[in-house]
Amino acid sequence: MKQVIIRNTDQILEYGSDRFTLLEHLEQHKIPVQYQCREGYCGACRCKLNSGSVEYLQEPLAFIRQGEILLCCAKPLEDVDLTLPHF
Repeated sequence: MKQVIIRNTDQILEYGSDRFTLLEHLEQHKIPVQYQCREGYCGACRCKLNSGSVEYLQEPLAFIRQGEILLCCAKPLEDVDLTLPHF
């Protein structure tokens, strides 16, 4: 079981299913996340990865900087600490 710490909401979620991306997992827990990938635009779900590591189910289409991840195609490999963008 991995932990997903969401720094700017002070929530800690248990991530136990590799079936879900981080975006799907956050949606499942009713945590509001900005995204537009389902409308054809990639990059809106970009967030800061404070610690931990992820793997991508597919190579991200949007440019991401060092220390950022795209929630829509990432799964945690270990405990992760995230800061979600405000919207």
